[in-house]
Amino acid sequence: MKYYVLNDLLEMIDEPNGGICRKVLEENEDLFRRARGSSHNHQAWKGGYLDHVTEVMNIARLLYKPLDAARRLPFSLSDVLLVLYLHDVEKPWRYTQQDDGTWVKNPALVDKEKQIWPFVQEKIRQYGFVLTEDHWNGIKYVEGEKGEYAQTKRTQGPLAAFVHMCDTWSARGWFNFPAISNDPWSGAQRGQNLQSLL
Repeated sequence: MKYYVLNDLLEMIDEPNGGICRKVLEENEDLFRRARGSSHNHQAWKGGYLDHVTEVMNIARLLYKPLDAARRLPFSLSDVLLVLYLHDVEKPWRYTQQDDGTWVKNPALVDKEKQIWPFVQEKIRQYGFVLTEDHWNGIKYVEGEKGEYAQTKRTQGPLAAFVHMCDTWSARGWFNFPAISNDPWSGAQRGQNLQSLL
């Protein structure tokens, strides 16, 4: 299966959200180019944020069709790609690089519930994304239900479960991909999104 660059993946997201995704990317290009995927555990290199987002979206493309063929999924591939594009939207603002090259957390974005979730909601509203309840559920629970698990209700919906699967595999299974060179997935290469945005 072909590995797509981020700009091509964004073209697969239905409007108006596809255009808004491209606008976010254009307006924050310099910041996104520097951001890491995480502080240590996955895609933790300069530009790793874009590599991680591209990676999870490609993993979603890989998994969507066979699962949908086995049992019809209650969401579209466009829904999945949109949620995955937005799932770590705070990360470029969460870590800053010091003059000596070290990375530090932004003190305004440390607490997941009190600081990060409100920041994510505001950033999404600021750009005018048109989201359903399922989209919001997917973004909020992409990393699992954590402290909100309940035996009497299903906190994480089907879309959230699907994006969680993609994100977990990228962060814990393929945490060091895409490779710098000779990636086994044809067309995948670390930092290719840095060139594709030029």
